[in-house]
Amino acid sequence: MATWSKTSLIVAAIFLLSSAGVAHGRSRRFVTSYDEPCKKMRLYFHDIIYDYSNSTSNSTSAAVTKPTALSTAVSKNGYFFGRMVVFNDPMTEGKALPPSLEETAVRAQGLYFYDKKDGPNAWLAFSIVFNSTAHQGTLNLMGADPNIETRDISIVGGTGDFFMSRGVATLRTDAFEGFKYFRLQMDIKLYECYV
Repeated sequence: MATWSKTSLIVAAIFLLSSAGVAHGRSRRFVTSYDEPCKKMRLYFHDIIYDYSNSTSNSTSAAVTKPTALSTAVSKNGYFFGRMVVFNDPMTEGKALPPSLEETAVRAQGLYFYDKKDGPNAWLAFSIVFNSTAHQGTLNLMGADPNIETRDISIVGGTGDFFMSRGVATLRTDAFEGFKYFRLQMDIKLYECYV
């Protein structure tokens, strides 16, 4: 097994850090600010869950676990404790659903599961995938989504235009129609990013 000298490691680190500032053919610099975000954006997350009564072409998420004996015994209002949902949801700059649910330039892809026995408390892990002329890459988010008016989840990293970005996304439920559809307003603030 090859061993690296201290000098080799330093040279490799400098090379990686210097090459990280170039993405999509342009030079960028890394900005860290804990007072003022280096980038802000507002997106709307649209989740349409398949529940056997709606069409599969109109659904963007599906439960991948069945209710267990524990979850049906202790859960109220259909928020089955331990239920996991996988999604590939469209995201928009405005509140309206896009004309094509499958062909949007920004998507949220990941999962959430209910982690409270008596309410819609969830835990999220997903990526926002950007594929447009404005942005290319991903933002990766994870964290608790408690049943309160506004809540924050962590932005733990990114790729492409959002390489190594970190920050916070403030979520607010903007619309809710039973167990079939919800829309979240997501205010994204990046405090570490390349500009």
